[in-house]
Amino acid sequence: MKALLALEDGRLFPCKSFTGPGETKGEIVFNTSMTGYQEILTDPSYYGQMVTMTYPLIGTYGISPEDIESGRIQAAALIIKEYQEYPSNFRSTGTLADYLIKSHVLGIEDLDTRALTRHIRKSGAMRAVISTSDLDPASLVEKARQVPPMKGRDLVDHVTTEQPYFWKDNQPDYIDPKLLNDTGSIWGNNGQKHTVAALDYGIKYNIIRCLERVGCRVLVLPARTDATTIRNLNPDGIFLSNGPGDPEPLTYAVDTIKELLGFKPIFGICLGMQLLGLAMGAKTQKIKFGHRGGNQPVKNMETGRVEITSQNHGFAVDLNTIKKDQSEITHINLNEDSLEGIKDDAVRAFAVQYHPEASPGPHDSAYLFNQFAKVIENAKA
Repeated sequence: MKALLALEDGRLFPCKSFTGPGETKGEIVFNTSMTGYQEILTDPSYYGQMVTMTYPLIGTYGISPEDIESGRIQAAALIIKEYQEYPSNFRSTGTLADYLIKSHVLGIEDLDTRALTRHIRKSGAMRAVISTSDLDPASLVEKARQVPPMKGRDLVDHVTTEQPYFWKDNQPDYIDPKLLNDTGSIWGNNGQKHTVAALDYGIKYNIIRCLERVGCRVLVLPARTDATTIRNLNPDGIFLSNGPGDPEPLTYAVDTIKELLGFKPIFGICLGMQLLGLAMGAKTQKIKFGHRGGNQPVKNMETGRVEITSQNHGFAVDLNTIKKDQSEITHINLNEDSLEGIKDDAVRAFAVQYHPEASPGPHDSAYLFNQFAKVIENAKA
């Protein structure tokens, strides 16, 4: 089925839909991963974005329920060079096209994804519209220009959990929010050594799995949970999750983190790092085309070791606004010397801009979950 992709700057890309008719809009970005399209689609950090895969052939291994990272597809559209409609994988339970169609998400192919990626790199991530019904270039370009920009919008409210939950049988086990007031019995005893309150700004399921593997009993909380509630829960540690969009409008989250600094050990990932940076007095900025993919080189400044990391973010903490007397730089992106990690030992808080849970990979940075568990153990001691 014929389709047309129109960017806000007037660039057009004729294409075809492999998921039937539809029209969608959002910020257009690219991801350089060779695998993991299902994890990418279901990552809440992609809410409101249309994702272009730079690897040319997508759909080869189908869809597996074990690989989802949230309760639904979060991306606004999937843009690829060529779709493989006949997957081959013993874990597969269906095709990528059927998965997208079921969620009413548009998938397009047969366009020059290399040219599109080069254009985004040169001009920056921008607003766009894809349509199979409106193929008029002028009309679509104008629609793209009417799409709300990412900067200044609170997208976390669209992806955070409405109810708190624990993790059970590889899926959320929701609890009554009223139980948050019953701090004496909410944690229970499931054999884990530590209790962690995770603020959900768009958390990926594999983060919870990684925390549990290092001995943490994780209670996932809505993003607007206040500091008083968390203090009353008295967890051993606090986790700040990844999530979509601009951190600056999330003043409620920054205020909560400020109140919790020094209370218990804090570990943040991606948007969690940006919010921690704001709470520590730094500023954030929008990156021209973002970091999205599983091959970003990051240097650990403490060990000198280079880690190949998985990343997905369009905003970052401005390195030049870090207060050196309060925060220590722990990781740097080797592609452009941007900030990838900070810590403040005085308040037992640290964070990284990339994704150490790295589903589907790489796993160079998995040690950070053990590091968090060690900080918790030391604090309890």
